[in-house]
Amino acid sequence: MVCGGFACSKNALCALNVVYMLVGLLLIGVAAWGKGLGLVSSIHIIGGVIAVGVFLLLIAVAGLVGAVNHHQVLLFFYMIILGLVFMFQFGISWSCLAINRSKQTDVINASWWVMSNKTRHELERSFDCCGLFNLTTLYQQDYAFCTAICKSQSPTCQMCGEKFLKHSDEALKILGGVGLFFSFTEVTFSSSLIYAISL
Repeated sequence: MVCGGFACSKNALCALNVVYMLVGLLLIGVAAWGKGLGLVSSIHIIGGVIAVGVFLLLIAVAGLVGAVNHHQVLLFFYMIILGLVFMFQFGISWSCLAINRSKQTDVINASWWVMSNKTRHELERSFDCCGLFNLTTLYQQDYAFCTAICKSQSPTCQMCGEKFLKHSDEALKILGGVGLFFSFTEVTFSSSLIYAISL
């Protein structure tokens, strides 16, 4: 049987929206799990991740209901929202891939000095490192108050800045790649919806 018309688009759209619903539930679950275990102490980060998960879940439900019922108005608004999400996601994905190491260093450096001492000590213990970068005398002050395990085991600890750069570089590449992949799936399904709505 040849796949064409709204039937093929409907099946593909239903499958994609089920995947988006699972991703939304996964985001909500991981955020709640991270807060429950105390891995993330910032309520703003948790709230943001949960908000993105709920938004994705609602959009997926709207797309699923629109596809199953062939509700053209709901599919039209779904297509508009997917187009807006595509533009935003495409820009953010390219930004994640384009940010260079010196900009990452600047962001990490600025963030470090805005954090409270409690947050800095939590990060030092979690990453088992002391201080940010050995650029100024502030590093020596950070190192003096460091409570990481590595300080008691050896005379020198790795600087946190290097560990943060390694993790942020990996995370930005993964986020940028995954974001680009999903942004192109959104464009594909938006264009197939334009075709399906016109039928």
